[in-house]
Parts: sequence; structure tokens; C-alpha cells
Amino acid sequence: MLIGDVARRSGVSARMLRHYDTLGLVRPTGRTDAGYREYSSEDIRRIFHIESLRSLGLSLREVGRALDDPGFTPAELVDDLIRQTRERIAAETELLTRLRRIGAAEPAGWEDVLQIVALLQALGSKSAGKRQHAALSSVEEVPVPVEALVEAALSETDPNVAGALRWALAQLGDSGLALLAEGLGSRSAEVRKRAVQSIAEIPSDEATALLRDAFANPDIVVRRYAALALGARGVADAVPTLIDMVVEGTNDVDAADALSALASRPTLADQIATRLVDRLAHSTVESSARRRLTQALADIPGITASRALADLSHDEDRGVALTATYILGLRNAR
Repeated sequence: MLIGDVARRSGVSARMLRHYDTLGLVRPTGRTDAGYREYSSEDIRRIFHIESLRSLGLSLREVGRALDDPGFTPAELVDDLIRQTRERIAAETELLTRLRRIGAAEPAGWEDVLQIVALLQALGSKSAGKRQHAALSSVEEVPVPVEALVEAALSETDPNVAGALRWALAQLGDSGLALLAEGLGSRSAEVRKRAVQSIAEIPSDEATALLRDAFANPDIVVRRYAALALGARGVADAVPTLIDMVVEGTNDVDAADALSALASRPTLADQIATRLVDRLAHSTVESSARRRLTQALADIPGITASRALADLSHDEDRGVALTATYILGLRNAR
């Protein structure tokens, strides 16, 4: 069969067949009287074998080795091809994600596209300073798609950059809440924590509703951050968890601040003071925890808190007594 016929039947161009001949992959069995290449059925079978192996991603050099080396074993090469394919898929997926994000930003022109690409690259930089600058610039300049900001916020480990990213998300309002809600269900405890911290920065009713859901999360860290945010927003359900945080010394200063914010409501001040006093009286509470509870009473207004501090100024625990006396002095001086 002549080269033109082989090309038509195999789908391999005549030029490629000549290239195979040059490389020694497929040498035509014979030549016609006029010197044209003439392929046998065995040659054609080899051509199909070459194309089959090429379809797996093998180079022509690897194809030749696979067909001609009797000792060749495919296992290692196939494993390598699997690795290369996974890397290629990951790269293509990353490109697709970047293109989708650029499209979501609805750039008006190529200058906008270039700015968005630069910001996306900066968000993925190894430099914390560049990431922080990108987060702060994402609101003032061409907006970075919210999906990119959420992904960055949920993966950021540097506290300063994380704070900038949470600020940027808060400026966008509720647009990132759905994605952050997905983060609350992540298998990673760190991602769940970053998600609730980001939600806490968004001052909206929808964010508050999501924080209420987070308050029932099985992850205690998520529940505690939700309690801090809910307390600052005046949600009384957070009180028991906030008091537990004071006792345990977990973000106890922030928890005391949240209790103080809640106690600004007259109907809650005495209730919170009573709960704090009840915990102080509990026999299993350690000395350091009793001092923290006493300190938490400092910014709780009302007669219940004042009476409790007066009693505590005579407490058997000298640390508690001194703390209560000092607080009473400050309250009386107001």
C-alpha cells in the first residue's frame, strides 16, 4: 500500500509517516519500481500501535522503546504518565478557575483584566506583604472576585494578611456568605475557624443568622467564635458559652468584653451578674478562673454586680479579694 493510501486509511498524515520513517519507528517494507514507499499489512498494524501508545501521552522516543525493547516493562512509565496527567489536569483546572474569576469580575477592558490577574497572582504570592497589599487593594481598585477572596481567607495563615482579607470580605457585604458557610462544613478545623472569623466581620442580619447556625456547630472552636460575635451583636443565647470561656481562659478577655456589651441592656445586666456569681461559688472552679470571673464583673453594671464585688473583696482567696477591691474602687470613682 502506498503512503497516500496509508495516510487516508490510518488518519496519519503522509508527512508524519515520513517522520516515522526518519526516526526508524515504521520503515516501509518495500519500495515500488518508481521508488515510492510501500507499506505491508504488518507496517500498518505497527502504525496503529504507535498511534495507540501516543494517545496515552507517550513521546515518540518512548513509543519506539515500548515497541522494540523486549525487556521494556510499562508499569513505571504508566505511573509516570498518571503523575504527569494529574499535574496537567491540576494546571488546567487552575487556569479554568482563574478565567472564571476574571469573567465574574466583568472587566470593562484589557487594562481591567491585567489588574485582576496581577491581584490574583499577588493573593497567591509567597510574600505576606504582597498578599496583604492585594487584599487591601481588592476593594479600592478593580474588584477581585469574591470567590478568590474567600478562598484566600480560608487558607491564609499569616494573622495580618488574614485580617486584611476579612476586612475586604466585609466591604463586599453578604456576597461571600454562601461560600463562607461552606467553609464551616470543611473537614479542616483551621478552615472552619477562619470561616466563622470571616463571617463575624460582616455586619448584616444574614451574617447574624449564619452565626446562629455556627453556634450549634459540633466544633467547639467554631461555637466559641460564634458566641463572641453573637454576644457583640446582643444575642443573649451566647451568655453561657461566654462565661464558660472566661472560666476556661479561652479568649477570656474577648468573652468578658462580649458579656459587657450584652450587659448594656438593662434586662440582661443582673442576669449575667447572677450567672457569674453562681460560677464563682462553684467548688470546682480553680483560683485563676475565679479571678477571671471577678474581672468579668468589672464592666457589668447594676446592683447585683456591685454587691457581688463587695462580698468578693473579703474572699478567702487573696487574689480574688484584691481584684474585687480594685474594681470596686474604680466603680466608686466613676
